[in-house]
Amino acid sequence: MKLFEPLYDRALRWAQHRHAPRYLGALSFAESSFFPVPPDVMLAPMALARPERAWALAWLTTWTSVAGGLLGYAIGWLAFASVEPWLRASHYWAAYQQAVAWFGEWGVLAIFIAGFSPIPYKVFTIAAGTLAMPLLPFTAASLVGRGARFFLVAALMRWGGARMQAQLRRHIDRIGWATVALVAAGAAVYALR
Repeated sequence: MKLFEPLYDRALRWAQHRHAPRYLGALSFAESSFFPVPPDVMLAPMALARPERAWALAWLTTWTSVAGGLLGYAIGWLAFASVEPWLRASHYWAAYQQAVAWFGEWGVLAIFIAGFSPIPYKVFTIAAGTLAMPLLPFTAASLVGRGARFFLVAALMRWGGARMQAQLRRHIDRIGWATVALVAAGAAVYALR
């Protein structure tokens, strides 16, 4: 069943839209403080569609992500009491508690790790604000971690170019279904804990 191939083709068309960089910036900003979809899902097809713009798109994604991270920091610092009930009721509560523990153990390195990895960065931005982490180290670690991640995505897409685009399109349904299976397995393991 070819479910993911048409979605992939649509994402590539959207990536060529004249307002796509604005949408990428908005998604990147929102994801760093409250939105669940990572900007990589838009950055990758945009860099594939226009490899000559890959570095500019990585910079845009990095800067807007760090700006969104500063919003998350402000939410934690100024409004955690208002956000805490929602956070406790969401599936992010365990991640928030883990973020607080990581800050106690690794300090600012936790922001770098969260910025680079698929760990929910937004949870760490809010926790950093709640714990009143010094703003300059928070911003620097965010810039380095997020930048490393987004420039890696852009570099892979630029390097692979049309060849990678053709390979992805050929295997996108298998990749998509494998991802669904991994998410379902992860949800099942999480539910059993």
